[in-house]
Amino acid sequence: MKFQLNQLPNGKNFQQNSPIKVFLLTISLILISSVPLLCLLKSSHSPLPSPKISISTLRSIELDKQCDVFNGKWVPHLQGPYYTNETCRLIIDQQNCMKFGRPDTEFMKWRWQPNDCDLPLFDAAQFLEIVRGKSMAFVGDSVGRNQMQSLVCLLAEVAYPEDISHKFSADVNYFKRWYYADYNFTLAAFWSPFLVKSKDADPDGHSFNSLMSVYLDEADEAWANEIENFDYVIMSVGQWFFRPLYFYEKGELVGCHKCNENNITSLTRYYAYRMAFRIAFTTLLGLENYRGTTFLRTFSAAHFENGDWDKGGNCPRTRPFTSQDMMKLQEFNLEFYMTQVEELRKAEKQGKRIGLTFELLNTTEIMWLRPDGHPNSYGHSMNGNAKVNDCVHWCLPGPIDTWNEFLLYFMKREVLQKLKAKLMKNA
Repeated sequence: MKFQLNQLPNGKNFQQNSPIKVFLLTISLILISSVPLLCLLKSSHSPLPSPKISISTLRSIELDKQCDVFNGKWVPHLQGPYYTNETCRLIIDQQNCMKFGRPDTEFMKWRWQPNDCDLPLFDAAQFLEIVRGKSMAFVGDSVGRNQMQSLVCLLAEVAYPEDISHKFSADVNYFKRWYYADYNFTLAAFWSPFLVKSKDADPDGHSFNSLMSVYLDEADEAWANEIENFDYVIMSVGQWFFRPLYFYEKGELVGCHKCNENNITSLTRYYAYRMAFRIAFTTLLGLENYRGTTFLRTFSAAHFENGDWDKGGNCPRTRPFTSQDMMKLQEFNLEFYMTQVEELRKAEKQGKRIGLTFELLNTTEIMWLRPDGHPNSYGHSMNGNAKVNDCVHWCLPGPIDTWNEFLLYFMKREVLQKLKAKLMKNA
């Protein structure tokens, strides 16, 4: 493990006593290498035994800190998924592909393999130990909620939560709260498909492609009023920006997308996408008591073939794309990705000045390689009248479980960084 020992955290160089500090730091690491890591950062009052998250279990992450875990390929994983629709009873019908007759299973037998390092398997006990006494929120649309539901199933190996959604919202399908009592851990999903304020604007009422008004300079209070005390926030939105939209700023109509009205300025969906993330990140940066870690999970592309989503399009593939048959990532998918990452980098710089961490879960290209992972016709929408194939969300189990492998990887890395800072301070 390489510690940058030539400088102190305040930027000053080590002086005459630097060999002593190096020695003390080295001895400290040796002594604690077999001690549960979380015990070094906080005391635990849980009645459950603490899993050993030792320094040695995290050394590989430190050694791989220069490795891009998002640069790699999908490889066969014959062991299969972490769970099934029989071992996890919390899979909703929308993503329960096996329950509704999907005949193939190969889509569940692939893992992401980085080119220059390894992505550790998801460890439910380690995850729950890290989040003991904390809270985590997924903010965004139904694909973000899809990731949360994956996480609940991954954690089911160790613990099942209590559904406490009804205590916080009347809409328990879109606003979820799970509580893991043995770990005092709360997991929440906040429905906010634009991250900013929005409302229906179509005289014919709401539908899959109805016109909506989006207020680009006002964070959605559905999450903004609740998020301040959460320790981890995972943000993601995307597909709702394809629909017809009116755009408002300072209460005034400034343009639209696909509204087909000649007297209104046409603005791109990318402009709105940029503004939405800018306002969301600015809101987090401006919250007085927010001390959480923010993750941006990047745009998740759809895989409709043989027609658009509303014109009979489907996603019948049963294997990942290979280098030979991989379709080029569509320009609009790449534009969405670049837009949100640019805004994250700005927030990351601002966050460093006030002690806030912003991280990237770079899943766009990775998931573009997985056209086989969607429900297609093997999922039942929460909207019972829906007749379209689902090539947007992801089957559970399936490739979306990889997102939570990434999430845990970066959470463990953050724990290690905090431990290093503590050791350096006390050296």
